[in-house]
Amino acid sequence: MKTTKSAAILWAVLAAALYAISAPLSKVLLNEIPPTMMAALLYLGAGLGMSVIGLFRNKAGRLKQELKLTRKEMPFTVGMVALDIAAPVLLMIGLTTTTPATVSLLNNFEIVATSLIALIIFKEVINRRLWIAIGLITLASVILSVEDIGSVSFSLGSIFVLLAAVCWGLENNFTRMLSDKDPLQIVVIKGFGSGLGSLLISFIIGESGDTGNVIYILATLLLGFVAYGLSIYLYVYAQRYLGAAKTSAYYAISPFIGAGLSFAIFLKTPTISFIVALFFMIIGTYFASTEGKASEKNNSFEQ
Repeated sequence: MKTTKSAAILWAVLAAALYAISAPLSKVLLNEIPPTMMAALLYLGAGLGMSVIGLFRNKAGRLKQELKLTRKEMPFTVGMVALDIAAPVLLMIGLTTTTPATVSLLNNFEIVATSLIALIIFKEVINRRLWIAIGLITLASVILSVEDIGSVSFSLGSIFVLLAAVCWGLENNFTRMLSDKDPLQIVVIKGFGSGLGSLLISFIIGESGDTGNVIYILATLLLGFVAYGLSIYLYVYAQRYLGAAKTSAYYAISPFIGAGLSFAIFLKTPTISFIVALFFMIIGTYFASTEGKASEKNNSFEQ
């Protein structure tokens, strides 16, 4: 089966759109569910939902076409799960004290983290346009994170979101090392591994007693299946053909969709600093997701 680059880009953009609904809806659900428990339920929803899809695919005989994870990939698998425990917990903590629109835009710092880690550790090439994007997105992230320009103090919530982005940047590169394997298996491992790990932490810190609304729990599991499970599944497929840095760049549309949904849901007016940061973020995202003529001569994409 032949897979074109345009198809891989479409998967990355669709993954971004599905993930975009996470921040605004999680903000609503956090009214009843504490942060670490929320992170656990989101990933468990992804694992449960994708397991059901796996059963149907297995009956159709389609799973036999995919390569399975082996002991050789164990370090990357363990690292992926550990980072997927830390990142959403940090994100949910940040979301409790930061607007979902700001959180959505700050998620774009994941491009910077993914690209620099891909360069330093995995030796992926970063062209001039991506370096410009990294600079602009970093500048926008700083603007969004500054709470008081006069004293240059940073918002604690924003710092948690940026730490989550760094975790996901490293996790993206670990997942890239597994991208030739079965994406469904990867998502199920992510879902149950990270979900159960976060759930254990939630019980240890005593959050379980604060969660009693069954409707909110079921809604969080469903959100996890759509915004995490299906999104990650498509993201891994895109990484197989585009690489970690480029997939992250196309995925960058997600924060803008998330910010738009946040303003629509919460009826908040954007601040001046948000508008300035949005301007730099849009330009940075443009440079990150478009390539110069020299890089348009790509290798063939085949499966």
